[in-house]
Amino acid sequence: MKHKAWWLVLLWACGAVALRAPAATPDLSAPETKAERDARMQWWRAARFGMFIHWGVYSVPAGTYNGKPIGDIGEWIMNNGKIPVAVYAKYAEQFNPVKFNADEWVSIARKAGMKYIVITSKHHDGFAMFHSRTSKYNIYDATPFKRDPLKELAAACRKQGIKLGFYYSQYQDWHHPGGGAYGNSWDEAQKGDLSEYVNKIAIPQVREILSNYGPIAVLWWDTPGDISQADIVKLHDLLKLQPGIVWNNRLGGGFSGDTETPEQYIPATGYPGRDWETCMTINDTWGYKSYDHNWKSTETLIRNLVDIASKGGNYLLNVGPSSEGLIPGPCVERLAEVGQWMKVNGEAIYATSASPFKRLSWGRCTQKPGLLYLHVFDWPKDGRLVVPGLYNKIKKAYLLADDGQAKLAIEEAEESAKVITVGEQAPDPVAAVVVLEIEGAADVRIPSVTQMADGAVLLLPVDADIHGTAQVENKAGQDNIGFWTDPSCFVTWQCKVTQPGQFEVEITSACEGQGGSEYTVSAGQESIKDTVAGTGGWDTFKTRKIGVLSIPAAGIVEIAVKPLNLKTAGVMNLRSLSLKPVQQ
Repeated sequence: MKHKAWWLVLLWACGAVALRAPAATPDLSAPETKAERDARMQWWRAARFGMFIHWGVYSVPAGTYNGKPIGDIGEWIMNNGKIPVAVYAKYAEQFNPVKFNADEWVSIARKAGMKYIVITSKHHDGFAMFHSRTSKYNIYDATPFKRDPLKELAAACRKQGIKLGFYYSQYQDWHHPGGGAYGNSWDEAQKGDLSEYVNKIAIPQVREILSNYGPIAVLWWDTPGDISQADIVKLHDLLKLQPGIVWNNRLGGGFSGDTETPEQYIPATGYPGRDWETCMTINDTWGYKSYDHNWKSTETLIRNLVDIASKGGNYLLNVGPSSEGLIPGPCVERLAEVGQWMKVNGEAIYATSASPFKRLSWGRCTQKPGLLYLHVFDWPKDGRLVVPGLYNKIKKAYLLADDGQAKLAIEEAEESAKVITVGEQAPDPVAAVVVLEIEGAADVRIPSVTQMADGAVLLLPVDADIHGTAQVENKAGQDNIGFWTDPSCFVTWQCKVTQPGQFEVEITSACEGQGGSEYTVSAGQESIKDTVAGTGGWDTFKTRKIGVLSIPAAGIVEIAVKPLNLKTAGVMNLRSLSLKPVQQ
């Protein structure tokens, strides 16, 4: 995939850095009604789980060059090792994946419960994993293999009922003259004109993969770089070759695509109003490295899948096959174990929508009309599962593993909480699913924040309701509300106050330059006004006191941050707001 520093450059190029919202750039795609888009995206939204495959000639060095391990991810070895073009091309002569079996690969994905596959047709090293007529630097012409694995994979997917998609690196190409390269080129052979490369290599190859392999469900662009707008439009227009295709947000040029693509992390609140897909490795690399054995556990993989589905997203989980054409054994073992869980619990993943609960202390929730699926990670020791703030009548509760054979007892508790008697033994220690059949659409009303015992109130991005286009993002392992480019967007928290009084308000935020945007913080009818302080950068967070608020009575109080104007590119990046009791 990408080096982290390069990803920041790409975010800037796509108009998606913290100070600029993704929606701020124009969507230049052809007009499409909501009904048409929903129909096109229906299979993808229902799938929830797919396999990413990073496979290429980089699997030959497998992370080692000149007898030394090369750091970072496997498919970047040519760049990270600054391997000359001619030297790297010699690896193709050793690339003979005779153990590749397309049917076996697709079967591994299908048995894991995956509904689609996305494979690298050409990564940044410029090597095409299909029989390209555009460039002989491909697996058919440049290797002893003399087969087209993408054609074989397409046939196997059709046979087994799995959707097939292709990844294509449209800007970066470290082999062909003129192709882009993170950190600039390192070999005279790479020098050339970018537009000439795009028109002679990228555009013809994208036309090939969209024309010669049957129905293509996904095109996964990567690293837009500084391709000209005219050339990006040409790339975009090739999508017409596959009218029903789903494509991501990494083409560039103001095209927002169909899906957001958080990489190697799960966003705290998903992307409300946008389709999204977390892509993630099973170990620490995308492309094969012989010495990377840091495999995620099956428990982690299952809980990641549940977490992502509970936020309305898809999980695109990567495998990096070897130069022999084998998916590593630990991947196969873990995917088989995920598949066993999916056989029992797939109903609670496929075609579900995001949880109506902001947070559940014991796990996650997914839903379908009239159904809530409670994924319990931490089974209650007393056998009583508390479901907070659920105002619907529950018609029936049961364990999904029992197929509804045994009804579970239900009790009403305070504030419309429901207590489900589930027993003391979890049917699955990783994630057991309790199903609630409810009347009507889910009606959940829970204070997002409860005042602490010492009277303090801590307001975090994950608990906020965002009214507008701002989003929760993650910086250095901590969430903040960013992309706040619209002053009409505001943020609220529903807070349960048990100790009213006077509170000193502290804000932790970041803002480039001098800041200057004005905003208010309110609690009920009381409010204070402040001016955003510049902190030296969008990633530089500072905490300061901004005034005193009065909350006169106990109860549910709405606390809000509302901009009054916009003086910089964004209002601020907001990490937290805290209210501390004023000592009398």
